[in-house]
Amino acid sequence: MRLDRILSNQAQYSRQTSRQLIACGRVTVNGIVCRTPDQEVDRFAAVSLDGALIKPGRPAHYLMLHKPAGYLSATCDPQHPTVMTLLPEAWRNELHIGGRLDRSTTGLLILTNDGLWSRRLTEPRTKLAKVYHVRTRQPISPQTANRFAEGIHFAYEGLTTSPAQLEQLDEHSARLTIYEGRYHQVKRMFHAVGNQVESLHRESMGSIVLDPQLAPGQYRPLSPEEIASLEC
Repeated sequence: MRLDRILSNQAQYSRQTSRQLIACGRVTVNGIVCRTPDQEVDRFAAVSLDGALIKPGRPAHYLMLHKPAGYLSATCDPQHPTVMTLLPEAWRNELHIGGRLDRSTTGLLILTNDGLWSRRLTEPRTKLAKVYHVRTRQPISPQTANRFAEGIHFAYEGLTTSPAQLEQLDEHSARLTIYEGRYHQVKRMFHAVGNQVESLHRESMGSIVLDPQLAPGQYRPLSPEEIASLEC
């Protein structure tokens, strides 16, 4: 919401008076003087007039969760447990998931109430690297890495995946880096080369790496450095 509108709505000033107060330097946003009436202010920012709080800042939450298998990346479901049940009840209606994982997939899951921040996790144009540890049913063929680097065509969507990097670890396992988050993308890529994924575990998103100290089902707040890594 615009700063002058916040002032006029919550401090009972006219829009014109609000703009004058702002122009005079009497209004701060998160403790910093703002002289721009049409400045957009998000819900996490605190606004004060002459040092008196007009709008308190809402706390922002940024969490990493080690998702166990068997949990849905959803807010609620009548049949299966969701990842929200692993969090304090007070947060469940406030947080959303940035970059979902299917029920059988484990690993790094990000939850937040900051929609603008989490959008960078999922927007294709950001080309955020997502790293997965994959175990397959059949041996991984020598051609797989080249096929993934060229991109796999998905006929249903009529598109070709962005080039992906495959680091083979042994006959049946690999580390795969992709830059999208399409529906069941990793499983569909392996299916396209005649293989099946038996287990899938997300290790990282961008520079945010799953904390090895977190057991399945545990979570922790992201560090300031981890949060800032998506703001660049």
